[in-house]
Amino acid sequence: MISKLPKWIEYGAFILALVAGCINAIGLLGFEHQSVSHLSGTATLLGTSILNESIQRSLYLAGVLFTFFIGASISGFLLHGASLKLGRHYDTALVIESVLIFTALYLLSKGVFYGHYAASAACGMQNALATTYSGAIIRTTHLTGIFTDLGIMFGSILRGKSFDKRKAILFTLIITGFIVGGIIGTFLFGLYYFKALLAPGFICLILAACYRVYSKKYS
Repeated sequence: MISKLPKWIEYGAFILALVAGCINAIGLLGFEHQSVSHLSGTATLLGTSILNESIQRSLYLAGVLFTFFIGASISGFLLHGASLKLGRHYDTALVIESVLIFTALYLLSKGVFYGHYAASAACGMQNALATTYSGAIIRTTHLTGIFTDLGIMFGSILRGKSFDKRKAILFTLIITGFIVGGIIGTFLFGLYYFKALLAPGFICLILAACYRVYSKKYS
């Protein structure tokens, strides 16, 4: 599947992973230490909170899970089809993601916890956006699957299978992008608090504009 994707997809995956890492770092630092770009830890917290914490906490965590799902559903509606194809609404999805990020910024700056939900929905949209065109090979908002796939690939190499250089480079770029995004998010949060979300929001807008220009030129 990787071989069928255009050469520039590595750069896009790196930037999207950077966006997710940035949002997640800001989430961990400012959203009551709550991650928003992936759900495994949140689902575990929900399971423990049902017996050990208040119903309000449980409902809050369930809301984070649900809004991620809603964000993914929006991408699923906009981006039907499993192959990357110019003319599909990737730019629309990125613009909506940026609007959700800016909404999160506004709400969180006002002390409204619903901003967590907007950030989670934005990450759900982004993860589904990448998944629809890669056949679930590329996930940009969390690294568990990427590390798993990378481990499987290297395990296969030990059994004598050929080395897929492009896939290894792609996975390495996603991991690097997520970590670099975390560094940037931490740095910006220390300076600007929730205004740090302006960075990933504007990056999504720039990506949308670049895709629109590229699509018109080559479609």
